Amino acid sequence: MTFTLLPGSYSVYRLSADKVPEADFAREDFFSFARTTEEVSVVCRSGLVEGAMKEDGGWRVLKIAGPIDFGVVGVLAGASGLLAAVGVSIFVVSTFDTDYILVKEACLDGAIGALEGGGHSVEEAG
Repeated sequence: MTFTLLPGSYSVYRLSADKVPEADFAREDFFSFARTTEEVSVVCRSGLVEGAMKEDGGWRVLKIAGPIDFGVVGVLAGASGLLAAVGVSIFVVSTFDTDYILVKEACLDGAIGALEGGGHSVEEAG
């Protein structure tokens, strides 16, 4: 499996369930919104969302090469297992085509080492 490290630092934002973020996402390479009755969560480049109730920053994004067919089993489990084995906590965003694994900047080298040690390749976005 190949992972691509996206450039930049990302944050996970929590907004109230009735709030829509006022940011220009049209130029962003990666962002994600999720809404429940309790909250709106936004994952995007750090500094893009203002007025959030909470922000957890310092994340880096590893994109799993896709598209991955919905019938393929264990892709995310395999990668997350390698990261868990070296104590790297993750935050995951899934799309129709693939999965994105977010790891804290301080754990990035360990995460890359674990993935490469597990037979995967990690390349920087170019």
